[in-house]
Parts: sequence; C-alpha cells; structure tokens
Amino acid sequence: MDFLTRYSSQILGITRIIVGLLFLEHGLMKLVGFPAAMGAHPLPPLMLAAGIIEVVGGGLVALGLFSRCAAFVCSGQMAVAYFIAHFPRGIYPALNGGDGAILFCFIFLYLAAAGPGAFAINNK
Repeated sequence: MDFLTRYSSQILGITRIIVGLLFLEHGLMKLVGFPAAMGAHPLPPLMLAAGIIEVVGGGLVALGLFSRCAAFVCSGQMAVAYFIAHFPRGIYPALNGGDGAILFCFIFLYLAAAGPGAFAINNK
C-alpha cells in the first residue's frame, strides 16, 4: 500500500479532525443535550468534568490547536472512564460497552505521539 504513504499527513489530519469532532459531540450531549440529551441534569461532578474535557479537548484536537497536549488529556480521560464506568460491568469491552472508550483512548494516545498531521492550526 505504498501509494498511500505520500498522503499519510493528510490522512492523519483528517483522522484527527473526525475523532476530535466525535469527541466534541459526546461532550455536547453531556453539557447541552445536543444532538440528544445524555444523563440527568444537574450532572454529577465527574460527568460535568468529563463533558468539559470532551468539549474543550475535542475542539482543540479537531482544530489542531495544542493538539498533542489535548489528545494526551483526552486519552487519559478515556482510560479513567473505561475503568470507572465500563470495567466494573465485565471484562469484555463488547459486553460492557467500553469499546468506544478504549478506541478513543488509544487513538488519542497515538495522536499525542504522532502529532496533528495536515490541516492543523499550529502544526508542530
């Protein structure tokens, strides 16, 4: 698949944007109920903190602004979320609902290591 090698920076940038927007959407659901409400209001403190990290972190990652730091924080938040909310329900991610949290965790960890790719505001 050498033909994709020359587009690796653009593919990384598009992946970063999509993952950031998906994470932002999860935060918006917690904080403002858009596109659908998630959880009870007022939110418990951990859910409120998670929503803030998801909105701010997802937005920064999508824009490519301080994306390495933001992705690292988002990765950590997803690791904590998995072990607090999903792992107690069982060991298998497909059964405990934690497969999304694990995917977000490791994609954000990769973005923190690899950098933002193309289309980033501060491409460093």
